[in-house]
Amino acid sequence: MSEDFYCEEVLSGRMSVHKVLESENVLAYHHTRPFYPVHIVTIPKKHISSLITLEDEDNGLLIELMEIVKKVASQVVSEHGACRVITNVGTYQDSKHLHFHVVFGQPLKKNE
Repeated sequence: MSEDFYCEEVLSGRMSVHKVLESENVLAYHHTRPFYPVHIVTIPKKHISSLITLEDEDNGLLIELMEIVKKVASQVVSEHGACRVITNVGTYQDSKHLHFHVVFGQPLKKNE
């Protein structure tokens, strides 16, 4: 996988995704290779490497991102009764682009 799957594949339009919600600066879509029965990824359209590389100038974008995460999480809770919101940092982060996973259910497969 590339360093930034989200910029190189999703945001470039090279890969088609099933959108859940979209704003001017944020995209939420069904994971292309889900690890959970419900697995939605939410990303900023601007490249930001990770949660810990956010700058003060990104505060507005972070608020917008969290608003979309909140809406997606609310939808999943409404449909399934619960969800998890997950982000990864450092070596746990496969793609070096800030993203949040909104998931429900038991893992479909083990992480490799």
